[in-house]
Amino acid sequence: MEDLTPYDEPVATTDRRLTDSGIEVKPVYTAEDLPPGELELPGEFPFTRGPYETMYRGRPWTIRQYAGYGSAEETNERFRYLLERGQTGLSVAFDLPTQLGYDSDDPLAEGEVGRTGVAIDSLADMEVLFEGIPLGDVSTSMTINAPAALLLVLYELVAEGQGVSGEKLRGTVQNDVLKEYVARGNYIFPPRPSMRLATDLFAYCAERLPEWNTISISGYHIREAGANAAQELAFTLANGIAYCEAAVAAGLSPDAFGERLSFFFNAHNHFFQEVAKFRAARRLWAEIMRNRFGARNPRAVALRFHAQTGGSTLTAQQPENNIVRVAIQALSAVCGGAQSLHTNSFDEALALPSQHAATIALRTQQILASEAGTTDSADPLAGSFFVEALTAELEQRARELISRVDDLGGAVAAIEQGFVQAEIEASAFRHQTDVESGERVVVGVNRFTEDGSERVELLHIDPVVERRQRERTAQVRETRDSALAEQALAEVQRIAETEANLLPPIREALRARCTVGEVCGALRESWGTYDAQHA
Repeated sequence: MEDLTPYDEPVATTDRRLTDSGIEVKPVYTAEDLPPGELELPGEFPFTRGPYETMYRGRPWTIRQYAGYGSAEETNERFRYLLERGQTGLSVAFDLPTQLGYDSDDPLAEGEVGRTGVAIDSLADMEVLFEGIPLGDVSTSMTINAPAALLLVLYELVAEGQGVSGEKLRGTVQNDVLKEYVARGNYIFPPRPSMRLATDLFAYCAERLPEWNTISISGYHIREAGANAAQELAFTLANGIAYCEAAVAAGLSPDAFGERLSFFFNAHNHFFQEVAKFRAARRLWAEIMRNRFGARNPRAVALRFHAQTGGSTLTAQQPENNIVRVAIQALSAVCGGAQSLHTNSFDEALALPSQHAATIALRTQQILASEAGTTDSADPLAGSFFVEALTAELEQRARELISRVDDLGGAVAAIEQGFVQAEIEASAFRHQTDVESGERVVVGVNRFTEDGSERVELLHIDPVVERRQRERTAQVRETRDSALAEQALAEVQRIAETEANLLPPIREALRARCTVGEVCGALRESWGTYDAQHA
């Protein structure tokens, strides 16, 4: 007869379990672990349980798969493919030269054109990128930072060409240059003029694109650089404070610009910690907006965020394991109340996503939305002894880090002094040491390994893409009105040396078919560039 004993007698253990933020996890949580006070309903200050009363029953999260590679033509084809298969919003990845404000024919761009995203040099490229896609009917996110103002204006110009006014455009431009100085390194100008450009975009959108989210303050890349959950939370919100201070100094109202702020967080491996992090982020930000900036508009106080599953958690070894990782991470974002979500493709540790892998990532979200019951109830883990205790602990740790940043003079000063970078580097070193010692398990890497490697069909970028892109950019220069372009660039440089809003002259320069590299070059002439080694 089969032994029906469910398990042997438990063995007493004294091992300590820690999250990657160093939070000790108890074997059992009880009502005594709940923080004091009543938990508010979703849609009520401080929005711990979500920014909207009915959450996904009223409107499911936006499925916004990040895409972009090679040429504008190829990326347009991928956009259409995803939209036809049920994606509900676009998200644009730009290549490295575009992110750094260089044209594809610049010598510094050689070998990088179209590699990590789509190459956009001018209005001609942007027109091709969105050809046949009605911009008045789709929400678009653009992951671009240092030259964010330029790419947003190009998008607006394309929409105008379609007969779509700025009032009808919906989407987000990342526009978060502060995290570039601490996490990614894709900056162009020094921090303070970069902040000026970011807040100029705030004011421009308030007048011309009122439904556009003017910034996506990003913790995602901070986490990817090695920060733990508490650091991601704290440094992201500290950057948010800096942007708000700059906007207030520029004469903008927190109740107005606060409505158009959004955040971008990482959905990492520890499911319960990630859910708690998202909940703590809303609670902290609501109090920051109300107490520091005096905002009273609920839409300006309630934090809304996009999430992306953790790229740094993906492994080249046993890559199909990444499908499971992504599903768990995506579920944490949904249980944490994300407004939009990107799920990574399982092959991204090896190459840009293949069409097959991108489809699996898309279907992952659709299964969560349609089969898993995730849209039935707001904040389904509310009241969990464990989740509520983690939420309170992460909130407290983030408060302490934000206070340290404040003591240094705020986020910009803390970055200039290297404090944030040093904290992230120390965290990354601890994590890598734990993986190498085996103390932190990574399945397929340091435990449950297999001999040999799996064959995975990868996406390859044809080298001809770079040549064709260079040719198109050259043609733009040859066929435009050269005198008008030169005059427009001179006006950009002149306004850069004043306190006037830079976006109107940038708009005229791009309309005159000046390139992204040329406009950024004019700004480099006025502001210089940032060198972290000698800052």
